[in-house]
Amino acid sequence: MQDFTINSNISFGGYEWRILDKKDDALLLVTEVIIDQRSYHDAYEDITWADCSLRKYLNGEFFEKFTDTEQQRIIPVTNKNVDNQWYGTNGGVDTEDYIFLLSLEEVCKYFGDSTMLLQNPKKNQRYWFERKDANNSKRLARLYDKNGDWWWWLRSPGRLNNKAAYIHGTDGNIGIQGNNILKGNISDGWCTGGVRPALWLKV
Repeated sequence: MQDFTINSNISFGGYEWRILDKKDDALLLVTEVIIDQRSYHDAYEDITWADCSLRKYLNGEFFEKFTDTEQQRIIPVTNKNVDNQWYGTNGGVDTEDYIFLLSLEEVCKYFGDSTMLLQNPKKNQRYWFERKDANNSKRLARLYDKNGDWWWWLRSPGRLNNKAAYIHGTDGNIGIQGNNILKGNISDGWCTGGVRPALWLKV
């Protein structure tokens, strides 16, 4: 296999992707920038990644944007959707995905290693992941054709199942308490969360 470098970029399907991991002949990719703004779900109700409208969009309409040849290179994977480690909120069942969002565990692992901070919250840390984590800045992402950074969704639940975890757009901190899953839409002028799709690509 070609010597792909972790954290370098490659082009695929009309997008620039960052390489987060590589195993045998496959790469874990996430889009370098936020490519869209969407709500996590289309109703304000308890939901998990398995049944949310954003998952349906990514594995349906978004996946269909790739050519047949490109689709054949996208590897379906089983994603573990664990409970929120701080609140015990239900993460839902395992899912079979072509396209997905990163989890709390994955953003702590792949954007510098902050896994121990995730597993050992400080006494007064109830709403935000470690604000002084040296890896926070690595999670910042620009909003497609805009100059500024924006907040973006994770697939993990927040403190309630009508909230989903996210990455803050100002400092890259992890909003482990979550943000409301239904945030309106762009035409309404509401602040919708950024979408950075992830996938495993055959190389």
